Amino acid sequence: MNEPVRSTSSLAIASLVSGILGWTVLPLIGSIVAIVTGHLARSELRREGDRLTGDGMAVAGLVLGYLALATLVIGILMVLVFFGGVAWLSSWQQ
Repeated sequence: MNEPVRSTSSLAIASLVSGILGWTVLPLIGSIVAIVTGHLARSELRREGDRLTGDGMAVAGLVLGYLALATLVIGILMVLVFFGGVAWLSSWQQ
């Protein structure tokens, strides 16, 4: 009759908060922390699933972290390609 009280995983909360910070204040650091803590939270929840909750928060943190990291990498590549093309065009015209 008495169900044990389930608490939310601290790592899942940290993953979600870091994922949000990865999109706002700390793009690179927040994304990496969100990914690491998200994976740690998922493994913790698999081990102690009867006592902890928060899988949705961990997954949301992982998604936010991976998307922010991918956006950052694509943005850097686009800048490099653009300025590389500009440098190539300027050297070609001389």
